[in-house]
Amino acid sequence: MEKEPIKSHEDLEVYKMAFDVAMKIFELSKKFLVEEKYSLTDQIRRSSRSVCANLAEAWRKRRYEAAFVAKLNDCESEAAETQTWLKFALQCNYLNVETGRELYETYNRVLGILVNIIKNPSSWLIKR
Repeated sequence: MEKEPIKSHEDLEVYKMAFDVAMKIFELSKKFLVEEKYSLTDQIRRSSRSVCANLAEAWRKRRYEAAFVAKLNDCESEAAETQTWLKFALQCNYLNVETGRELYETYNRVLGILVNIIKNPSSWLIKR
């Protein structure tokens, strides 16, 4: 069975994974304390969504390797930042250990894919 060709960033497995986990974080963060609204809640939502937004930008910059890789590096940074916020949420008892571990591991998978693309960008680039 052949895979469908990738036509947009939304077809990328890494994008789908990052989007799904960002939506889980959004739902879970609705239960964070109200005093966290402008700190932890806002930050974890922003960084998790930024992974997806930067992936969309990277996809559109595939004509230029340096620009493509730079945006992927931004994705990587945002994913790692989200992991840090997840640790804070766990330590503050806003997430249970199992949920925190699951979300953190999803970001490990996202990071692994991003690092592989960053190391080997040529197959992703639009040939001129």
